[in-house]
Amino acid sequence: MSKTVPDNQEETSIKEQKGEESEEEEDLEEIVEERVYTVPLRDAWRTPRQRRAPRAVRILKSFIQRHMKPESIVISNEVNEHIWRRGIQKPPRKVRVRALKDRDGKVLVRLAEGD
Repeated sequence: MSKTVPDNQEETSIKEQKGEESEEEEDLEEIVEERVYTVPLRDAWRTPRQRRAPRAVRILKSFIQRHMKPESIVISNEVNEHIWRRGIQKPPRKVRVRALKDRDGKVLVRLAEGD
């Protein structure tokens, strides 16, 4: 025997899926400015080994602050994991990121893959 799903449940799940897509579209519409940067993190290597990855994150934030003049900065988990991938002692020498600024002046920093 196969299970039958009432029509109203199918419509609900389709509407939920469309609702998720429309929220993503709204986020994309709010983007005012988008830039791709290669951020040099070499100054992090001048600090003691046990402080390099946190220092690299601070360097990234200050770079974005200097170039985009945002109200606030949000670094995505993928960028954070990319910096911390090899541990606290060996962050990357540079990282390529995409900075997205919305109407409120908030900047989201993501990895720039595929460019």
